[in-house]
Amino acid sequence: MKQIFAFVFFCLLSFFAQAQTTITGTIQDQSNNPLGFANVYIENSFAGTTANADGTFSLETELTGPQVIIADFLGFEQSKTEINIQGTTLQISIVLKEKFNELKAVTVTAGSFEANDKKKAAVLKPLDVVTTAGAMGDIGNALQTFPGTTTVGESGRLFVRGGSSEETQTYIDGMHVPIAYTSGSPNIAVRGRFNPFLFKGTVFNTGGYSAEYGQALSSVLLLQTQGFDSKERIDISLMSIGAGLSGTKVWDRTAVTATLDYTNLSPYFKLAKQRFKVNEAWHSISGALSLRQKTGKSGMLKLYATNSVAQNGLEVFDFYATDNKQDYYTKNDNSFVNLSWMTPLSKRWVLRAGSSYSLDNNDITYGQADLSNEFNELHTKANLTYLYSPKVSVKFGGEYFALKSKRPSYRQRLEINNSAAFAEANIFLSNNFVVKLGLRGEYDDYLQAFQLAPRFSSALKTGKKSQISFAYGQFYQNPQESFLALNSHLKFRKADHYILNYQIEKNKRLLRTEVYYKKYDRLIRYTNPMDSHSYTQDGDGYASGLDVFFRDAKTIKNSKFWLSYSYLLSERLY
Repeated sequence: MKQIFAFVFFCLLSFFAQAQTTITGTIQDQSNNPLGFANVYIENSFAGTTANADGTFSLETELTGPQVIIADFLGFEQSKTEINIQGTTLQISIVLKEKFNELKAVTVTAGSFEANDKKKAAVLKPLDVVTTAGAMGDIGNALQTFPGTTTVGESGRLFVRGGSSEETQTYIDGMHVPIAYTSGSPNIAVRGRFNPFLFKGTVFNTGGYSAEYGQALSSVLLLQTQGFDSKERIDISLMSIGAGLSGTKVWDRTAVTATLDYTNLSPYFKLAKQRFKVNEAWHSISGALSLRQKTGKSGMLKLYATNSVAQNGLEVFDFYATDNKQDYYTKNDNSFVNLSWMTPLSKRWVLRAGSSYSLDNNDITYGQADLSNEFNELHTKANLTYLYSPKVSVKFGGEYFALKSKRPSYRQRLEINNSAAFAEANIFLSNNFVVKLGLRGEYDDYLQAFQLAPRFSSALKTGKKSQISFAYGQFYQNPQESFLALNSHLKFRKADHYILNYQIEKNKRLLRTEVYYKKYDRLIRYTNPMDSHSYTQDGDGYASGLDVFFRDAKTIKNSKFWLSYSYLLSERLY
């Protein structure tokens, strides 16, 4: 009997010994760093443990057969490893991938300056643009303090990296603004048409910009209007040169803002003697209406409409006049309407669509000559964004431009229809590396020409607070309207951009350096300076240089300052 009990005891002991299986291993990240205190357990069971500080773990279980080991650690993607338990000790190595985090992810900064209250890649806040010394509340003047721009005092417009002012285009909520500046007189600087407080975000691209935008050889300025305003208010502004009144009315899902402004420079001209004779001081009256309407759960419809009338008269130098003087009078009537809509179609699809219309009439007399002109443009665009995953998104869409201009006294008329399609993929290969691939195709019926423009950009984190970015792209733009009105057998002008950027931000200080090279082709070139009708399109050129930007928000308490340096080497035959 004792022998039977002994036999049964040893059989049971052997059975339980075989049923207990030990699973050991290590848990590391992709850089072979141990992940201490990670959770390790077998799926659909109570068997589990916590890794030691050095990332090692040991787990015992009575389960057998095919099983799944799960490992969890904060900030990393969950790992599942298939194993087969056969009663013998198992040893496994688990490598966890860092979970994608948009707030920690690298951002492409090559060729782009952003002013935004919320985005982490922003260089400045919107208020910084308004309060920049010497900018006088003008967005264009404020951006001229950034590297890559050239100040041309008698113009007031943006000149970027060796390009002319018409090579920089402005967009509001994704829609084109063809006449972004006030009308001016010869050798007198102009200002931007729009109130800077209208916008919550400003992106100034000095090159290598998105495939969504075209018809700009050098740069695009992207402005985003304010969202839904929940506060009702009335604002009155009094200045030495004018006054302004604005008010906002808010309902449950609707907000409306109306503004009225009057400006007259007579007090300044009387206070400071001018080098030229002012026959009629510049003065203007303008009004604007902004509507924001919530649609669906998170959609937004925006309408912005403005009209301004301005006029002035002065005496300008004329080499050919008898006394080298000529009277120049101008009256400008400008209207702009912009309608945009954004709405999610599902968890993965987002639709953005819009349309804008610009109308600009200039009554200009230069001595006895009538230089009046009329211009209007219709721009329509729609695009879809597909969020494949937190790491991958694809945007594609199309747009259409219809432009008309005429100069009655010269019997010149111009009608241009331009169509474009674009696609762009944003791919995060990790938190530290992102690639953006884009392609844009344009067809112009006036030029009877089609062009494909590839775009590429990438960014790589080199440290917790530093990164490098690279951007390349081909960019096309129609020749100036003055040439197109005389010759329809021209081609798109072309520019190739190469940009390399390094940026580091630490302790409220930011240092950004950027080297670039821009190559021009198909530029209009005069063959006889005395004959405005004698030109070819074989001009070319290049622009290369170094831009340095340093911002400090720590050294001086409750204030910030920035320093800009630009080195530009440019040659153009045109």
